Amino acid sequence: MARRVMGKLAFARLVDASGAIQLYVDKKTLDEQHEGGFAEFKNLIDTGDIVGVEGGLRRTDKGELSIVVRKLDVLTKSLLPLPDKWHGLADVEARYRKRYLDMIVTPGVIDTFKARSKVVSTIRRYLEDKEFLEVETPVLESAAGGADARPFVTYHNTLRRDFTLRIATELHLKRLVVGGLEKVFEIGRIFRNEGMSSRHNPEFTSIELYQAYADYNDMMALTETLIREASQAVLGVTKVEYQGQELDFGQPFRRATMHALVLEATGVNFEAFSSNSSSNKDEGNGLEAAKEAAIKALQASPEDTRAEQGKIATAPSVGHVLNEVFEALVESTLQQPTFVLDHPVEISPLAKPHRTRSGVVERFELFVAGRELANSFSELTDPVDQRNRLEAQVAAHQSAIAAAAKEAATTNGAASVNTNGNNSNATANGTESGTEDDDEAPYEVKLDEDFLTALEYGMPPTGGMGMGIDRLVMLLTDSASIRDVIAFPLMK
Repeated sequence: MARRVMGKLAFARLVDASGAIQLYVDKKTLDEQHEGGFAEFKNLIDTGDIVGVEGGLRRTDKGELSIVVRKLDVLTKSLLPLPDKWHGLADVEARYRKRYLDMIVTPGVIDTFKARSKVVSTIRRYLEDKEFLEVETPVLESAAGGADARPFVTYHNTLRRDFTLRIATELHLKRLVVGGLEKVFEIGRIFRNEGMSSRHNPEFTSIELYQAYADYNDMMALTETLIREASQAVLGVTKVEYQGQELDFGQPFRRATMHALVLEATGVNFEAFSSNSSSNKDEGNGLEAAKEAAIKALQASPEDTRAEQGKIATAPSVGHVLNEVFEALVESTLQQPTFVLDHPVEISPLAKPHRTRSGVVERFELFVAGRELANSFSELTDPVDQRNRLEAQVAAHQSAIAAAAKEAATTNGAASVNTNGNNSNATANGTESGTEDDDEAPYEVKLDEDFLTALEYGMPPTGGMGMGIDRLVMLLTDSASIRDVIAFPLMK
């Protein structure tokens, strides 16, 4: 409650979940019910106090509907002053650290979290109406799977072994499809021990669903519908204003293959470079030619693409090169809803091979406002192919760790030579030893043997889709940062 006193008359603004109303506090009226009541109101009531009032309604001379207070009780006394109402919480980090205070003084914050709740309930209700079953899968896992991401690792004292927090719900949901649940979904927390940005929080919420006897075409239709339903529920419209740009969820979403989009942006046809040749020599030549073409395309960009060029130089396949070029030059240009289709098989180990095109899989990623919102496959159900792909993924991961360790040993060895008497606790790039960002530190990737066993019992043809709830809420509330839509984001 905020107040102002003028002689024998006072006004206050009373706010609760239903809205705000003015209190009209007249000394004579209040003192008739409680002797000295007006003096108490004047001297003891502070902004932020929680009060209960009784009285009648009237309109002031200016026409504002007000409660004429006959009785006022202090229900909770605020011991700390609220920030200035005109400036609120100027420190953005303070807003996130003290969300309770942010909700009190910053307009629109409560509305954002109400919108988030409505998004989740709308998606849940729609899927249940379509006979999807909501399930819960483990957060603690023996082996992190379903995504290429660094897990959080914890130790179970009773079992005396390490567990990871899940990086995706995919593999357990697929087990349920094997078991006979033909339509399942889970809305839950995902944990990835990776970088933080306006788009990334280590703990986030996703919706992941699977439908037997469906494919990625069915998932495209379902994804469009879910987003339209959420937009309609939150805003009442399907055209959304986001960061100064209008996004149209009412029209059919654009569909284009990754190869076509990269060709359009660069003039390079990566389908001409074979990474699946039976000849190792030809395969190597195709990969080197792809790298050369990709680096030239990136060098022609006005943006600083040196980091991406470095990744391309060490890319293990043409598919990885194509994906790096897409992320560097195409992704940020996809403002209106766009399904990017048919990714290289090398970067999609859980997706089914395309039914008519070699070297690619039946997969889409949905991009809106230059960022990924959803990811979907026609799921790979062949247990032999799945094992081969996951084993190759593990082997590639181990090779990368070995190469990084070798490079680090070489770098540290060179940096440890101290010829001028200066402190030698530095690496070759001039940073202090032990202070580097640990995002590139090695972590273990293991095969989920139980998942592979489940596939051997037989999984029906299945379509699956995962979507970030936080990013969808960002779009529907015009929020620039993911931390604006998470009540208590992780902070340093």
